Amino acid sequence: MTINRARRRVGLSAAATLSLLAGALVIGVPAAQADTVPNGRALLAGTKPAWTAAATDQGATAATAQITARVYLAGRDAAGLSAYAASVSDPQSDAYGKYLTPQQAQDRFGATPAQIAAVTSWLKSSGLTVTGTDQHYISVSGDAAAVRTAFATSLHDYRKDGRTYRAPEHAASAPAALAGAVLTVTGLDNSPHHATPQDTLPGPGAGFRNAGPYSTYYGSNVAKTLPDAYGTKIPYAIHGYTGKQLRAAYGAERYTGKGVTVAITDAYASPTMAKDAAEYAKHNGDRAYSKGQYTEVLPAAFNSVDSCGASGWYGEESLDVEAVHALAPEANIVFVGAASCNDPDLLDALNKVVDKHLADIVSNSWGDIEANETPDSAAAYDQTFKLGAIEGIGFYFSSGDNGDEVDNTGKKQVDTPVNSAWVTAVGGTSLAVGKGDKYQFETGWGTQKAVLAADGKSWTNFPGAFSGGAGGGTSSTVPQPFYQHGIVPDSLAKANGPAPMRTVPDIAAVADPNTGFLVGQTQSWPNGTVSYDEYRIGGTSLAAPVIAGVQALAQQASRFPIGFANPSIYARYGSPVLHDVTDHPLGAGRDLAEARVDFVNSVDASGGLRTSVRSLGKDSSLQAVRGYDDVTGVGTPAPGYVASFRNRFHR
Repeated sequence: MTINRARRRVGLSAAATLSLLAGALVIGVPAAQADTVPNGRALLAGTKPAWTAAATDQGATAATAQITARVYLAGRDAAGLSAYAASVSDPQSDAYGKYLTPQQAQDRFGATPAQIAAVTSWLKSSGLTVTGTDQHYISVSGDAAAVRTAFATSLHDYRKDGRTYRAPEHAASAPAALAGAVLTVTGLDNSPHHATPQDTLPGPGAGFRNAGPYSTYYGSNVAKTLPDAYGTKIPYAIHGYTGKQLRAAYGAERYTGKGVTVAITDAYASPTMAKDAAEYAKHNGDRAYSKGQYTEVLPAAFNSVDSCGASGWYGEESLDVEAVHALAPEANIVFVGAASCNDPDLLDALNKVVDKHLADIVSNSWGDIEANETPDSAAAYDQTFKLGAIEGIGFYFSSGDNGDEVDNTGKKQVDTPVNSAWVTAVGGTSLAVGKGDKYQFETGWGTQKAVLAADGKSWTNFPGAFSGGAGGGTSSTVPQPFYQHGIVPDSLAKANGPAPMRTVPDIAAVADPNTGFLVGQTQSWPNGTVSYDEYRIGGTSLAAPVIAGVQALAQQASRFPIGFANPSIYARYGSPVLHDVTDHPLGAGRDLAEARVDFVNSVDASGGLRTSVRSLGKDSSLQAVRGYDDVTGVGTPAPGYVASFRNRFHR
């Protein structure tokens, strides 16, 4: 049984649509609820979900209902962890780069045996069964009556959006004597989900191919027979950029990522990944993988295969692995597969990276909307990110593919865990790489789509409806971190009220599937065959591994782990080593578009073709403008960005 909301793949847009120290970082959890707690108890902040206020209370959950939860441990010095994670990541701090080993991190900030024993004793004495213990949490199971005894709150059933969920009636609490030992508890506020622990992974997912015509570089093939858009003929969409083109666009120079390891976390594991990666490198001029360069760390078993759509994650894995290798061909890649798309399993995968220091750079292309985030799970994620920071590990997350999320959810919001102040949020662009691999321009990624009229003489309802764009905006829950002070304009930071809040993204790279990346993957075809093929793909789940690859190059140049990169990235704001991306790179009023032809059935011409025009730089209510913006952050890497990490950076 899983105990938290499922994460979805973020940014997988196939071409088919598809303080303790002054200035220290602040924890991304809202202030403690106004709930009172019994005498002798300590509030576990963030454990009463906000969504219950708008839901209908159906009464107490049955006392015999079975619950599974995780009690996360605060460790020796939670406040000190936050402070050290900030200082060790800040180039202006004397502690910058003084990273700890995993054992040193555990010895200094991890839970003590005495804390673990005390928390375990409390949980057992409350009637809960301890089902597992590690250095991060104690997992428990039991009935709702035991949960009430342990956490001094009843569980109630609430009706919301046509479904019934359970959640604490009041915020959970722990005995006051354990206030410094318990970080939070997760799993009290989710609908139950039963999963078979020995699920078998499915085979390759349904195939997809691109139709032509297309361009091999931006503008190489102009659609002369199609109607104008914005007063001019437009080029066909890119067939799919390769590593050579992206390395040139983002200033890779001679760097290859040698000596650097990049981890990729996704749910599940493609059974053909190693073979596909080798095939792709051979087809597209990338360096062949050396022995042991690509490795996998997988769980003993997978779960929630059907509910998570396991095979749908294979394309994500292919994109992540192949994009990192294309940008950083000598970097080692370790794929760390989660047992499912649910928070506990994804956290377990991230903790493997931290506990064993499997890599210095971690690329993640998954998430959910902020409205679905619970403060308890946010606290658990942040603890992992901070432990990574003190070890010199940086986490990079896709910002999302639905712009401001209004079309998707009806509410303007950002995604999570990319909203964390402790990760690097990667936004997206539309990228024009011209002849000779020359960088031409970028716009913010935001697409409006209109189809060709039946008579072929015009575009229906041009420029059409919004069909996808880089996620971004202002968090409603996470206060503004120090590295954004004075850079993010108040019009964004204070978009939700008088207090400045975390704004997303931090940096960006190519994401538009119309100017996307060529990826190779074994797929299943309608005729029953299974074979390798290549197709164009995009989304901010392309942008994240591209930036991870660029950061691997930068770390090679630095000859020292970059770690949590945001302070270093923002230090470069406004300098020539970053492209300042806008939606009108060719001048005010000069809008851009591309033409695209797709197979109606996604695989061949037997079902017909569909021609459309895709406008660039039209991201919902978000805009890429001069300076920091909520589509591309501080911009994209320019020539000189990678080399700028060779020495302490000065503008």
